[in-house]
Amino acid sequence: MEQNLYICYTKSTEIMDLQAEIKWIQTALSESKDPTFVEAVKNMIKSMRKVKETLSSEQIQEDILMTEAEADIKAGKVYTIDEAHKIVDSWDL
Repeated sequence: MEQNLYICYTKSTEIMDLQAEIKWIQTALSESKDPTFVEAVKNMIKSMRKVKETLSSEQIQEDILMTEAEADIKAGKVYTIDEAHKIVDSWDL
């Protein structure tokens, strides 16, 4: 039987990793002497902005997860905190 466990987490480590990635990209751009490369990056950013205007992929993913979570809750697929801890403790990490 497949079980889903929904866990809230903070994004602080993701933010730190993202900042490192941004710094790396900034360095690569500032060191680049290739106008084609710079233009390609510029076009990717423009394209990304258009997509964000419509609906962010993060929001879509969040909506999907919420729909799945709500369906599981309505179906009675819920656990107490103690049960959730036991499930996590049984994982072979």
